[in-house]
Formats: sequence, structure tokens, C-alpha cells
Amino acid sequence: MKTVLITGSIALFYSIVAVADVVVIVNPNNNNTLNKTSISQIFLGKTNAFSDGSQAIPINQKEDTSLSKEFTRKALKKSTNQLRAYWSKLMFTGKGTPPKIVQGDSEVIKLVSNNPNLIGYVSDSADTSNVKVVEKF
Repeated sequence: MKTVLITGSIALFYSIVAVADVVVIVNPNNNNTLNKTSISQIFLGKTNAFSDGSQAIPINQKEDTSLSKEFTRKALKKSTNQLRAYWSKLMFTGKGTPPKIVQGDSEVIKLVSNNPNLIGYVSDSADTSNVKVVEKF
């Protein structure tokens, strides 16, 4: 019994440690002020504009990755299943379309660095020298 508990505790510890922080990025020319609330609103389709009125286009990563799950949990305050249900309802009623999904950090960085209207998230260990980090979760 003790072995199982210790093994379970060790596995839980490594699961928690393995999850990286998530940073939200925008194009370096994007001078909008963003906070956790405005980021959540953009990624949930509640707004489609930055504070200056320019178009805000969110980019999501594949939902089955630990980074995507972490962003969904920390930034959007939802589980993956809750987010899937949220977007299903909006799509069914014609009130929204979920963000475009890309393959990983490098693709998000490439797209965001070339378009001032895009906003995305990457692992805090990613090379963000060509983009601007606006928030960390």
C-alpha cells in the first residue's frame, strides 16, 4: 500500500513539474495593452479587436498537447472538454468560430511575427526573440 502511494505521489509530482508555463505573444509592432481578461476574451471569441480597434486573430495549438491544456486551464479557466462544448454551442448557433489551430510553438511564432493582428501562445522556453511576450500564465 505504501509503495503505491509513494509511486503515485512521485508520478503526480513529475506530472506537475513537466507542465511548462505558457506565454502569450503578439507581433512586436502591436502596441496594445493586454491583460489576462482581454486575452481570455479574444481566445473565447467575446471580442475580435485589440484595445486600439485593430483586428485580433487568436491562434490556438492542438488541444491534445499539454501546453494547450495548460493555456485552456490557466488563461480561459476551462477544461478541454468545457472549451470544446463552448465552441460547439457557438458554432451551432452561428455565433462564433474557434481560433485557427496550428502544430506548435515554431509555427505560432512564425505566424505572429509576420502579422500584427495575430495573438498566440507558446511555451515559456520557446525562442520569443522575434515576437513580443505580453502575458505569462
